[in-house]
Amino acid sequence: MAIHPPIDFRYGTPEMRAVWDEENRFRCVVSAEVGLAVAEAKAGVIPQAAADEIEAHAPEASLARAKVIEEEINHDMMAIVKALSEVSGESARWVHYGGATSNDILDTATGLQVKDSLDIIEQKLRTLLGVLLQRSLETKTLVCAGRTHGQIGVPPTTYGLRFAIWASEVSRHIERLEQLRPRAAVGQMTGAVGTQASLGSAGTAVMAHMMEYLGLTPPVDVSSQVIQRDRFAEYIMFLANVATTLDKIALEVRMMQRSEIGGELEEAFGKNQVGSSTMPHKRNPIKSEQVSGLSRIVRAMIEPALANNVLWDERDLTNSSCERVTFPEASILCDHILTVMTKVLTGLRIREDNIRRNLDLLHGVNMAESVMIELTKRGMDRQDAHEHVRVACMVALEEKRPVATVFSEEESVAALITYDEIVALLNPDNYIGTAVSQVEGLAEKLGPLSL
Repeated sequence: MAIHPPIDFRYGTPEMRAVWDEENRFRCVVSAEVGLAVAEAKAGVIPQAAADEIEAHAPEASLARAKVIEEEINHDMMAIVKALSEVSGESARWVHYGGATSNDILDTATGLQVKDSLDIIEQKLRTLLGVLLQRSLETKTLVCAGRTHGQIGVPPTTYGLRFAIWASEVSRHIERLEQLRPRAAVGQMTGAVGTQASLGSAGTAVMAHMMEYLGLTPPVDVSSQVIQRDRFAEYIMFLANVATTLDKIALEVRMMQRSEIGGELEEAFGKNQVGSSTMPHKRNPIKSEQVSGLSRIVRAMIEPALANNVLWDERDLTNSSCERVTFPEASILCDHILTVMTKVLTGLRIREDNIRRNLDLLHGVNMAESVMIELTKRGMDRQDAHEHVRVACMVALEEKRPVATVFSEEESVAALITYDEIVALLNPDNYIGTAVSQVEGLAEKLGPLSL
């Protein structure tokens, strides 16, 4: 029976699951122990031959054997130390030497997992960025209704600019990830309460050598017996930030697929795909809904991640059980919805006919700002122009007539602008400002960041 059914068989990619599964966690702990031995040998604390033997035989240590030992001694970390010692021959006495605490090894193992997770997330963010830039260039001149407060506004925008805005946000996540990595992909060897007393003057060198071997960042200044959890809280908050961007994109897809909107966008729908068990006509945006739903879980990990930084004195154990849930859940689900959203955007169907119909839905009143500006340019007081345009728009909406016709019937307007000029001013394609150049400029700037 699955213990965590959604992650066990429904959500998550093989690559991210592999980072956080039990076997890899065991291997990361063993790697940390090997790194400690190698570092201590380099610093002259233990014999080099001992470190070599421990490193050579480490792959023989098994999770199964560690579990058997844990059943006997009821200490997960010491069980791994004993399992590694059993395969290390005459060098067994040097395993976990030097006053290393459980947290030195376990926190360092977590740093290895965070490092691998960030590598996966970074690659997928760059892939998503590439998809968004491609779609923005494809639609850079595709004019669509701009909306504020859920209502069609003025001026129109372009789908290219919408995709570009999302791409820009994703690029900032890539920047954040690069800044985050040295703060979150960390390890330490500080001993009980953090003083390195058992290693004496060699403590600083041992920690530096150990982190160099493992490819992690050591604390740059000070630490207690545990790595301070603000580092890991930042990692969780980063994942939540990414998830929220994906939620925002998913929400737009869902809204633009609504029947009342006319289906400007549609998720790809397979030939044999079923939309509903009782409504055969349905084409539901289920992938985007999944993204929105799971993003809530990722965001929910923020509070416990922050609370984990509030520990008693130099260390307590309240963070441990909590992190066994928060780290894998947040990492696996964020990676999952990042993968899903990339596929949604790649296969997204853009219905240009429906987009145009919505542009024309309000009989041209959503373009009336351009007429107000032109009236002002031609001599009318700006406030008077606003009032003439406002009244004309209300009439057009009430009578369901083209606002261009209403404008042409207003003498003060017709005296300054001809009917043909009004029609041209109300053409959405002529009123998108710098939208195209913004898209092109962003694509040129961010292209090198994408995959």
